[in-house]
Amino acid sequence: MNVILIAVIVLGIIGLASAVVLYVISSKFAVKEDPRIGQVSSVLPQANCGGCGFPGCSGFAAACVKAADEGSLEGKHCPVGGQPVMEQVADILGLSVGEITPMVAVVRCNGNCENRPRTAEYDGAASCRVQNMTGMGETACAYGCLGCGDCVSKCHLGAITMDPDTGLPVVDEELCGGCGGCAKACPRGIIEVMPKGPKGRKVVVLCNNKDKGAIANKACKVACIGCGKCVKTCDKFEAITIENNLAHIDQDKCKKCRKCEEACPKGAIVAFNFPPRKPKAEAEETQKPE
Repeated sequence: MNVILIAVIVLGIIGLASAVVLYVISSKFAVKEDPRIGQVSSVLPQANCGGCGFPGCSGFAAACVKAADEGSLEGKHCPVGGQPVMEQVADILGLSVGEITPMVAVVRCNGNCENRPRTAEYDGAASCRVQNMTGMGETACAYGCLGCGDCVSKCHLGAITMDPDTGLPVVDEELCGGCGGCAKACPRGIIEVMPKGPKGRKVVVLCNNKDKGAIANKACKVACIGCGKCVKTCDKFEAITIENNLAHIDQDKCKKCRKCEEACPKGAIVAFNFPPRKPKAEAEETQKPE
């Protein structure tokens, strides 16, 4: 009986000593976290997409608190939560936040099955990155969409789906937060994050082919051939430039007049979310003075 009692006492002493040691160590090396970090993190969408430039929502929350101590949230933006979330963050930190430009992902490739016929058959891992490393893919265009859906798997918001008819990804602008995760996942860089535009309206060159005109034209019916006709129509605003045989529209300079869309002989320039055009005869009739 005495042996059992002694064992219990020894174990009790060891347990008590261990508890004291653990308490001292935890007190000495405790990491104190600003309570505001938890408050900011609680209003974030917890998408952990990295679109803000920080490792997850907790990292972004810590960065916002640090920025608040410096007196400004300039440069801090949650692409998924957008303006409403950033206003909540600003309220918690006692600051104000300016108007944030909504961003959206745009797939800059219109090389569907009809426009860009298959010239080979890929039989490997269902990954755009893997397919891109093994060659040009299944078509003659080395710059177009590979169609394996790496962008879809990277979208935490379910904003991208693959169209079974065209073989191209489709972005739901109402769901897209403009985080850029899909753009980073695309090995060919055909997805661009750009301003959503008023009422979602924007004019975009849906091509990423940097080959010379004849080669690009052979690979895809709607490829940009770098002819420069769009540049001439926009000489007043200088919103369009050509680099590496490819036209690109500066969304900040674009006036949404759509003249470049009409001028493009290949149909590579596409206007998003505009009302249908009136037939020319009807448009001319409405313009006649009474």
